[in-house]
Amino acid sequence: MAVFLFDKIIFGPVKSRRLGVSLGINLLPLDSKFCNFNCIYCECGWTPKLKTVNKPFHSVEKVHEALQLKFKAMKAQNIPPDVITFAGNGEPTLHPKFAEVIDATIGLRDFWFPKAKIAVLSNATTLHNKSKLEALQRIDMNIQKLDSLFKETVELINKPLFSYSIPKVVKQLAHLNTNVIVQTMFVRGTYNGQTVDNATETELNAWIEAIRQIKPREVMIYTIARDTPIDTLVKVPKTELDAIAARLEALGFPVQVSA
Repeated sequence: MAVFLFDKIIFGPVKSRRLGVSLGINLLPLDSKFCNFNCIYCECGWTPKLKTVNKPFHSVEKVHEALQLKFKAMKAQNIPPDVITFAGNGEPTLHPKFAEVIDATIGLRDFWFPKAKIAVLSNATTLHNKSKLEALQRIDMNIQKLDSLFKETVELINKPLFSYSIPKVVKQLAHLNTNVIVQTMFVRGTYNGQTVDNATETELNAWIEAIRQIKPREVMIYTIARDTPIDTLVKVPKTELDAIAARLEALGFPVQVSA
C-alpha cells in the first residue's frame, strides 16, 4: 500500500483526529524514515537500517527559523494552531538536540501563540535519557506509545530494532504519571502468516493493568486510518474501541477514541 514521508520541517496545519488544528514539526530527514521501531502500521513505511541513513538532522537554528516563518504567516492569516506537534518521519526524540529544539519551540510558541499546546508523539524509548526526559516534562502533551504488554506482540507489531524491555518502559511511564498521555494503536490482521490482534481479552487485561500502574492523565486509543506498509491489516471497529474506553473510564481515566 502507498505510504508517505513528510518533505518539510514544518507541515500543516492539518486537522488531527486527536489534537485539533495541528502544526507539525519533523526533526528527521526529509527523504527517509528514521526510527528505532519498524511498526507494521506506520504511515511512513518501513524503517531502513539506521546506519544506511546518512542524513544530517535539522539544526536547532534551522528548525527555529522555519517555525518562526510559519508562525508569522499563520498570525497574518489569523490561523492559530491548537497544538504544535512533534511527529514526522519517525521518532522525534532521536534528534541529538531534542531538548534544545523543545526550548526554542516553547519560546516561539509563547511569543506568537501562547494558547497553543506543544505535543510530542513518541514511542517511549528514550525516557532513560535525562535531558530528553526533562524536555518532555516541559511540554503540554507528552504522548507515549504502549501497544502491548506481550513481548511477542510487540515484536510482531512494533518490531523494535534494539533491546526493548516492556517492564522497564512501564516503570518509566509510571514515574511520569500525570505528566504523560498513553497512546495505543489497536489493529488486526495478519503479517508473515501470523495473526495480528492486540485487542484480545488477554491483551486488554494486561494493558489495562499497565494503565492502572502508570496512572496517566489521559489515554488515547485509535486504529488505522491511513495507508500502511502491508495490506493485510484492518481497523478495530469503533464499537470495540468505545468498549475499551468504557473499561478505562470506569477506573477513572479520561479516554479519547479515534477511529
